[in-house]
Amino acid sequence: MSERAMQEPTLLLLTALADEPRHGYAIAREVETISGGRVKMRTGTLYGALERLLNEGLIEVHAEEVVDSRLRRTYTLTATGRETLAAEARRIAATAREATRRLGAAGKPATA
Repeated sequence: MSERAMQEPTLLLLTALADEPRHGYAIAREVETISGGRVKMRTGTLYGALERLLNEGLIEVHAEEVVDSRLRRTYTLTATGRETLAAEARRIAATAREATRRLGAAGKPATA
């Protein structure tokens, strides 16, 4: 990944896979849970994003099985995906710390 901030859907997808492998529908539900209901991924958007993350080497297919005559893929983070997510989490945390610091400083009287 580049040095620029990760887009929220990518962050949510990688976070959904951080603790265990999941199939598409479970990933979509987990994204909704993580986002507090703000983000609901449509099927086409979800699978397009998963395909992109596969191509970028951030996730991989963990398992495939046939369920009700349909192929179900379970996805997991790759080592690169895990490192990328950890770096983004550190970046977000650092930004949040700085915002909190500045908000606190703004509420204090200036000293001369």
